[in-house]
Amino acid sequence: MREANVQRGAAHTIRLQGSDEGFRCIAGDTVLASALRSGVAFPYECNSGGCGSCQFELVEGDVDDAWPQAPGISDRQRGRGRRLACQTVPTGDCTIKVRLSADAVPVCPAILTAIFEDVRQLTPDMSEFTFRSQGAARFLPGQFAMLRLPGVDGARAYSMSNLANEERLWRFIIKRVPGGQGTEALFDGLAAGTAIEIDGPFGNSYLRTDTERPIVCIAGGSGLSPVMSILRGLGADSRFDGRRVMFFYGGRGPTDMCVAEMLGAEPALRDRVELHLAISDDEASGAAEWAGHRGFIHDLVRESLGEGFAQYEYYFCGPPPMTDAVHRMLMLEAKVPASQLHFDRFY
Repeated sequence: MREANVQRGAAHTIRLQGSDEGFRCIAGDTVLASALRSGVAFPYECNSGGCGSCQFELVEGDVDDAWPQAPGISDRQRGRGRRLACQTVPTGDCTIKVRLSADAVPVCPAILTAIFEDVRQLTPDMSEFTFRSQGAARFLPGQFAMLRLPGVDGARAYSMSNLANEERLWRFIIKRVPGGQGTEALFDGLAAGTAIEIDGPFGNSYLRTDTERPIVCIAGGSGLSPVMSILRGLGADSRFDGRRVMFFYGGRGPTDMCVAEMLGAEPALRDRVELHLAISDDEASGAAEWAGHRGFIHDLVRESLGEGFAQYEYYFCGPPPMTDAVHRMLMLEAKVPASQLHFDRFY
C-alpha cells in the first residue's frame, strides 16, 4: 500500500479493482491528489473539474462530491457510478476502477505553506506574484499548483512561471478575471506577509528532455506563465543548446504585449527565441498603431509553419477557445502525433 507524502489526520484506503495496487488518502484530500502524492499514475489534466480526464468508477465505498455541478462529468455518467477523482473526497475506505496512465508521476505533489512577498505588474490586467514556501520549490517547467487563498472557497489552479529552486520561490503570472474570487483575492486583498497554502506540483504539460525536435510554444493571456517556465527551463539546460525555439503569443491588443520585454531580460533567451506576436481585436486600445500580425494566434502558427508541422514539439496554454483551436489545428488538420502535443485544459 502506497503512502501519500503528506500527513494530515486520519487516512482511508483506496483499492484499485483488479490490481494489487492501492494507496492511502489523507483526510479531506481528493482521490486524485492522494493518488499522485503516493506516486500512482492516475490520469488527469486540469485538476479543477472541467476536463473530465480523471473519471473513475466507484465500485464500493462512500464519498463526498466537492463540486456536484462540475462540467467534466454528466448526470448520466454519475448515474452509472462514474466520479471525478479531482472532486471526490472519500469518507471511508473505497474500491475504484480506473485505467492508470502509462506515464509515471514526475514529481509527487505536496502541501506547503507559503508567504506572499511581492507582485510585479506586467500589463494593465496581468501581474506576476511571488510567494516563498517553507520548503524547497520542486516542480518541472510547465507545471501548475493549486492555491488556497484567504476568503476563497476552494483551490485555484495557477501555473508557475519560474523554475524549481532551493530559495523556495514560487512565481505565477496571473490575469485578473472580472468577478473571479481567486483573482480578486490576489489583486485586491493580498497583503505582503499573508500566508497561503500551495498544493503541487500538478500537470503533465512539462518540458520534455527526451526529444531533439525543435520547439514551438504557443500562449495567450496568462498561458504565458507555464510557457515562460518552459522557456526558462530550456534556456538553463545545455541539452537544448542550438535547438530552434519559436514562441507565438496572442493578445487582444498591444497593451497585452509584455513578452518581448520579458525575453529581453533573460540572457539565455533574448537571442535564441523567435518571437511571433498577434492581436485579435482591432478595437483594442492602441490597435490602430499596431504594425504586427492581426488575427488569432493559431492562424499565425499555421501561416508561419507551412507544411512542416510534424517536425516540432509543441507546448501551448491559454484561454479554452485558443487551446481548443490550436489542438484541432495540430491534431486533426496537421495530423501531428498526440505524443508531440503538451498542454493542460483549464476551464
